[in-house]
Amino acid sequence: MTIPAFEDLLAEDDTANDSGPQPIHRGRRRALAGGEPPKRRRGHRGLIALIVSIVVVGGLVACAAVVWTSYEPQIRKVLGWEEPNDYEGAGSGEAVVMVNEGDIGEDIATSLHDAGVTKSFDAFYDLLLAQPTQPEFFPGAYKLKLKMSAKSALAALTDEANRMEDTFVIPEGTAEQDALPSIAEGTGIPLEELQAAAADVASFGLPAEATSLEGFLFPATYSLPDGGDAHAVLQTLVNRSFQALDDAGVKPEDRWKTIVLASLIQKEAGLRDDYYKVSRVFLNRLDPAQWESGLLQSDATVAYGTGNTHRVSTTDAERADASNPYNTYVHPGMVVRPISNPGDLAIDAALHPADGPWLYFVTWNLDSGETIFSTTQEEHEAAVDKWLSWMDEHPEYQ
Repeated sequence: MTIPAFEDLLAEDDTANDSGPQPIHRGRRRALAGGEPPKRRRGHRGLIALIVSIVVVGGLVACAAVVWTSYEPQIRKVLGWEEPNDYEGAGSGEAVVMVNEGDIGEDIATSLHDAGVTKSFDAFYDLLLAQPTQPEFFPGAYKLKLKMSAKSALAALTDEANRMEDTFVIPEGTAEQDALPSIAEGTGIPLEELQAAAADVASFGLPAEATSLEGFLFPATYSLPDGGDAHAVLQTLVNRSFQALDDAGVKPEDRWKTIVLASLIQKEAGLRDDYYKVSRVFLNRLDPAQWESGLLQSDATVAYGTGNTHRVSTTDAERADASNPYNTYVHPGMVVRPISNPGDLAIDAALHPADGPWLYFVTWNLDSGETIFSTTQEEHEAAVDKWLSWMDEHPEYQ
């Protein structure tokens, strides 16, 4: 908004009913000359006051909005306005949660939150810690509801009636080494048989570049009939991956490069819209005109190469290890092979990246998944500082 000069407002108001140029203070001149007292004009001062008030209030509201958006969790904490971290009631809708062999309370709390069953990790985990005796969980897939209270979720997970027979869940981003145990627990097929079947990579019709089933075990909930052998079960997942690629319009000869990029996006992106921006960042880094080194510098690829499929953080030593073929801090170009099993969203993002000049991104809030995308090193360093500040306030993530 452009605000007229003070004198312009006065002149405009005073000349509205007179012809010819008039002095700004003609009313006072008439009074001094003995003429009729001037009529009091109220419009211009009221208008100016209103404009100034609008500008000031608008500026304050804008500033407050920026502060609230950037520091809402901290403000709520200081003022005691923190939202409850738990839902109420038994929930609605449907969700399937997988309990794997060897899962501890932290793993189950994470799975429930990721599936949209509980409102937060803490809601369920704190409830477990408060139990006089630790509940016993049995491996398998459980049919639960969305937005359940932690208490309702705990009751449902310890009720065998909710356990689904011959059913297993492969979450998006799961690596092959973690998917096979879930399949074994859901189907009853020994893990060793699944691993042996998976080793016969050439028998599944994968692209020639594939050295494992990684990337082609499509993430979904599967309920399979009894009696299927290990190879048949794995082929079902591979075929489902082919179906997803076909539905997305990917030609068979392009399956490999699409899955490799999608697997990277799946591990690195958080919020839905960010998938397309993350895709663009990696493609920009593969463009020599925008990123001369060609290094993707993805911690997720490095971590995968070390065998740590449950995290994306890495150490200085790991990022410097050239013997790791997945180390994109050392080896330029696209990562050599898929690092996870991507879902439909990641595949779509690989095919339809957002338009933008971004070369960096950092997820600064690990609770909400909010990510900052930057074009310059300076912008990125500021974003990293914001993430480090958040981490200082959340030691549970360290």
